[in-house]
Amino acid sequence: MRSNMMLLMAAAIWGLGFVAQRLGMDHMGPFTFNGLRFLLGALSLLPLLWWLKSRQPSAPSGSSSGDRRLLLIGGLLAGTVLFSAASLQQVGLLYTTAAKAGFITGLYIILVPVIGLLLRHKTGTNTWVGGLIAMAGLYYLSVTDDFTMGYGDLLQVVGALFWAIHLLVLDHYSNRVAPIRLAGVQFLVCGLLSLTTAFIIETPTLGGALAGWQALLYAGLVSVGIGYTLQVVGQRGAHPAHAAIILSLETVFAAVGGVLLLGESLDERAVVGCCLMLAGMLISQIRLRWWWKSRRDKVPSQ
Repeated sequence: MRSNMMLLMAAAIWGLGFVAQRLGMDHMGPFTFNGLRFLLGALSLLPLLWWLKSRQPSAPSGSSSGDRRLLLIGGLLAGTVLFSAASLQQVGLLYTTAAKAGFITGLYIILVPVIGLLLRHKTGTNTWVGGLIAMAGLYYLSVTDDFTMGYGDLLQVVGALFWAIHLLVLDHYSNRVAPIRLAGVQFLVCGLLSLTTAFIIETPTLGGALAGWQALLYAGLVSVGIGYTLQVVGQRGAHPAHAAIILSLETVFAAVGGVLLLGESLDERAVVGCCLMLAGMLISQIRLRWWWKSRRDKVPSQ
């Protein structure tokens, strides 16, 4: 229950974070914004890392060296994938609404078990049923009458693939290394990659960062520093399928935040698409045989 509550809080923080991400780009480019917010998120973990280190007994030098190597590999891999996913999402927000971006990003919930097949993970028929329903929802949400998709929506679709990969990478390493340290390393890697890209294709300025300080504060300290840490720690004690279901609620919080805080609106076609996508996400993670087994176990033996 504690792990599930952590994941629910992360979903709420990330959903409302779409609002901050859009507001922040009123003053700076997408890569500048991502670079600053992820580095700010990494810095926010330093006090917690120092406190945890002071409470842990010193480990043998051999095992410590092995743990650091695994942490570096996991952090570099997770940070690179996070950079790809966050960049596609942030640039896509320049061309689409926060509400639509939240629901399209949520496709990673369905892509997780599909990609898991390549890793020899098992999946059920519900994955394919939910996937078909979600794809129908994506059609209603993003595909126009002339069968074209907006540039921003397309970037969010590609980004969903990288978010799915990121979830699997964290699931692999969070039980092998300290989750808070893993979070810190991946934030640092993602922030440095983003800022490097920003200095190449954008023109970062101190004035822009100061003008968007409120959005940066939420996106860096709350969305990154708290949200991603809750995900890393929460996934350590939660089943991957349960984690995916809870994190899918991020889409709902994003839509609510976009409508209430940004004045966005969704027409009837988009609302139908959002409902179908959310239904598909949930169905893809819920196996009907669990319900059947629970019903069967309640029947007394003859």
